[in-house]
Amino acid sequence: MKPLAAWREDAQYFEAHGHRLAYWAFEEDAAKPWLLLIHGYPTSSWDWSAMWPTLSKKFNLAALDMLGFGLSDKPGNIAYSLVDQADLQEALLERLGVGDAHLLVHDYGNSVAQELLARHNEGSLSFSINSLCFLNGGLFPEQHRPRPIQKFGLSPFGFLLGFLMTRASFKKSFSEIFGAQTQPDDEELDAHWSLIREQSGQKIQHKLLQYIPERSTKRERWVGALLEARIPLRLIDGGADPVSGKHLYDYYRETVPNADAVLFEDIGHYPQTEAPERIIEAFFNFHLKIGTAFP
Repeated sequence: MKPLAAWREDAQYFEAHGHRLAYWAFEEDAAKPWLLLIHGYPTSSWDWSAMWPTLSKKFNLAALDMLGFGLSDKPGNIAYSLVDQADLQEALLERLGVGDAHLLVHDYGNSVAQELLARHNEGSLSFSINSLCFLNGGLFPEQHRPRPIQKFGLSPFGFLLGFLMTRASFKKSFSEIFGAQTQPDDEELDAHWSLIREQSGQKIQHKLLQYIPERSTKRERWVGALLEARIPLRLIDGGADPVSGKHLYDYYRETVPNADAVLFEDIGHYPQTEAPERIIEAFFNFHLKIGTAFP
């Protein structure tokens, strides 16, 4: 992965909906298709840094640290919503002048993408989605298996989560969702922890966790978006993930019409950092299959 200090230096900022947001954009060739990358919880767009150089050979790239994450603002006096996060993705592409894009998304970002897909299906989205590729995440709320720390964060005592979180507790809970042979090293853990603590972000983790009940509330709309999709979809799943691993892969194949899904049984919840080369290969093969036009 790219050193965090260098990633920070590459950040750009803009104001949207009253908040300052960090983003990264790479446009080398106007003829290249755009790829929007949407990160997961509790991390940030730095997750994509290991894949960024290779992806940039075929795509113009855009990635946003969503509100409450990474280098973006982390207000403590708002209710965080996946619907609002989808609005910010639209604002980013509007700022960049992007009218259509492919999407590669992970975890929390899957739900944001499902909202964008629902808007695309109903014709209300401000840009067109050309294709959508999901990594591990809660596409179906009934298949999501939250970790104990997430359950605590959603309890009446969830506000204590930010006071109880330490680097050691983060390392323990975070490492448990990785594959046995693809564990994060100390440098990666330190970087993630630093980005979570940016602007005292650990104090709002319980607020960000409201995405879990929101998925259930919006299930009909967001699962319906998958079932009604008229664009190419693919799931690339790390099967060793206890949160959304092989059980998600199996359910996706059973539920989504003409399901296109790829399983890597030995990697966990963060495929893009655990095995970036393998994920890039599966992602590029998807685009070869659907006939994406590259200059």
